[in-house]
This record gives sequence, structure tokens and C-alpha cells, in this order.
Amino acid sequence: MKRENIYSITFIVLLTAALVIFLYSREKEEPIPPLLERSGPISTTSEWVNTKAAIEGLQYKLRQNANDTQSKLFLAMAYMQEARVTGEHPYYYPAALKLVNDVLARRNADEAIRFEATVAKALIQLSLHQFEEALKTGHAALKMNAHRAAVYGVLCDANVELGNYEEAIEMADKMVSVRPDLQSYARVSYLRELHGDMPGAIDAMRMAADAGYPGLEQTAWTRVTLGKLYEQNGDLQQAEAEFQRALYEYPDYAFALGGLGRLEAKKKNYQEAIQLFERAATVIPEFTFQEELTSLYQLTGQPRKAKASRQELLDGLQEDEDAGHIVDLELANIYLELDGDLGKAMQYASKEYKRRPDNIEVCKTMATIYYKKQDYKQAEAYLKKANRTNRQDASLLCLNGLVHYKLGDTVAGKELLQKSFAINPFQTNSIGEEGQRLLGKAIAKRTSLK
Repeated sequence: MKRENIYSITFIVLLTAALVIFLYSREKEEPIPPLLERSGPISTTSEWVNTKAAIEGLQYKLRQNANDTQSKLFLAMAYMQEARVTGEHPYYYPAALKLVNDVLARRNADEAIRFEATVAKALIQLSLHQFEEALKTGHAALKMNAHRAAVYGVLCDANVELGNYEEAIEMADKMVSVRPDLQSYARVSYLRELHGDMPGAIDAMRMAADAGYPGLEQTAWTRVTLGKLYEQNGDLQQAEAEFQRALYEYPDYAFALGGLGRLEAKKKNYQEAIQLFERAATVIPEFTFQEELTSLYQLTGQPRKAKASRQELLDGLQEDEDAGHIVDLELANIYLELDGDLGKAMQYASKEYKRRPDNIEVCKTMATIYYKKQDYKQAEAYLKKANRTNRQDASLLCLNGLVHYKLGDTVAGKELLQKSFAINPFQTNSIGEEGQRLLGKAIAKRTSLK
């Protein structure tokens, strides 16, 4: 055989092998997570047209060059925002996490991109309620760059959720000093609320809303959060004004519709409340809307609708859980409020307490369960932890008042109940209703003795 033929055969063999390897690697390469089509009112907006075009552009770049870490990171961030806008958390957060992990796995990734990807990963972990992991990831990002506001926002949020409130304040202060904007003001607001400064919380959230650009989802979210602060303070008129403004600037914003639904329920306009929550649920599949609808269907004597809504609620949370979202606290409160199933409520609350024993919301849920089990001493023990920031939350004060009353300290119990309903007379959960009944009896008894 001629040497040239040997070279030709060798070349053909090598070319064939290379082609097989290339095709195999293409088949084995993880596909780019596709964009989901929207449905309902959010599918007809100009924002969706622009978002879709931008995402399709990033996907095209990645099909041309799978090593384009910048486009991969931008696509992950776009999917994180789609999760917020569409409520499709079980799909978009895992998809975004996969893209971010792909970026971090590239050893040649630019350091600035690696930092942004690390922050994005922490944000996804926060959204999935993986708070310990988010804190670790946030600290890893801090080591990479201590001069960006976003990393302090991540560390603030993770510390808040884990009940490390002093550390959270420190991180929020640093965030504001680096970049005073919507995101930093919103965190300051929440920390002020947690520490009993409701006027300061409202001021900071108004600064956050005013710092945002009208028409953006983040600004609408801030406006609705401001409305919720007024709602918690019993100022339903001002709350409605903020919800309506959010809807004006961002039409069909589901959380603004839900806010208006809550206000109608507080006014006992139950059919109007149901219509608003049903409308919100057609925009995004948010579990809180199904929770409110289930309660309203129960209240208005619609058992079949209540059963269907409750099942949809639990199915949605199961889908979230399958996607890596920790939902034990949500399940605990659902079984507590909708079903009165103290056993299941305790089962899920205890799991969350093991993860976050210092979080005041978790401690409040534990205290509520023990109160309903008539174990008032245990309820008091959890309330001591829930009260340590001096939060002036009406429902927490109401629970405190009931526990004091049941333990025999009727004077302090009545004072706490009066304070609770002075802050917010529109408390519609089971604890609020019991507090109203007990306070009414105490007033009637005092009147009869005169």
C-alpha cells in the first residue's frame, strides 16, 4: 500500500472519529432551557414583546457559542425576572440555577461575570428558601468583591430569614452607603418594621417606591408593599390608594389586585374580594391567591369551590417543592388556618423551626399552634423569641394578649389586645377573631359591673 494511501486512510479515520465525537458531544450537551409562552393579560403587553425578543437574542448567541458566559448569565437573570412576572417559579428558578452553575463551572470565566453569577445564585437560593445556602454563597461573593451593593442585599436578606437581625442591619447599612436606591430602601423599611418603627418603615418604603421607574415590575412590587404597610396599620384608604396607583402604572399587576381583594374581604365585601382574587389568579399562579380564595369560598358556603381551590393550592406547593423550593412554613400555616389540622401544622412548622429557630415569623407560627393546642406555657416560650425585636405587628400583639389572658394575667392580656386592635381593627384570621371576642367579653363584663 502506498504511503499516500495510508495517510489518506488515517486522515479519513481520524476525521470520522472527530465527527463522531463532535456529534456525540452535541447530543450530550445540555440544551438551553427554553422560554415559556405567557398566557392571560401578561401575554399581550409591550413588555412581553421586548422581553421575548431579548431572551431569544441571548438564546441565539448561546447556540452560536455555548461558552459565551456573559450571555448565559444574562439569560439566567432574565429567567429570574420571568419567575417574578409570571409566577412560574418551579420552571424558571431551576432553569436559572442551571445556567448560573454552568457559568461558575467555567474556569476561564471573567472574574466580574463570576461575581455576578455568584450573587445571582444566592438570589435564586433565597427565592427557593434555601437560606443557609444563600448565606454561604453570599459570603463567597463578598470575598470576590466587597464594593457592590447587590452582595450586601443578599447577605441582608439571608440574615433576616435566619433571624440574625443585627447582622442584617449591618448589611443593610452598608448597602445604602454603597447605593441608595429602591432595593436598599426597601430592605431598610422591612428592618424598621421588624424593630417596631412603623412610621420609619413607611417613610423608607415610600422612598423606595419614589426611587423606582414607573411601569417596572420592581416599582409596582414596592408600591404594593407600601400599601401593605398601611393595611397592617389599619389605614385601608391609603392602602387602596397605593394598590390602585400600582395598577395604574403597571396594569393587571396581580399583587395589587390581591391587595384590593384583601381590603374588600376586610370590609366584608366577600363577592368583590373573590372576583379580585380570581382575576389575580388568572394573571399568575400565586399560592397566596389560592389560599385566600379557599378561605373565602369556605366563608361564603361554597364547599366544592373551596375543595377544588385547596387542592390546586397544595398541588402548586408540591410542584414548588419538587423544584427545590422549601415550603414547610407555608404548609404549616395552610394546615393551621384553612384546615385546623394542628398535627400537620406542627409537623411542618417543626421542620422549619429546626432550620430557622431564630426567625420571628417561624416562632410566631409555633406559638400559634401551641396556643391552639391549649399549651399556653409553650406558646409563651416561643413568643419570647418572636417578641425580641419589639415588632409592633397587630396579629403578634393579639396572640400575646391571648396567651397572657389564658395564663391568668388578664390585665396585661387586655392591654395587649386593646393595643393590637388600636393598630389594626381589621384582623380577619382565627387569632384575630378570638381576640375580638375575648376583648368584647371583657368590655361587657366591665360595663355590667358598673
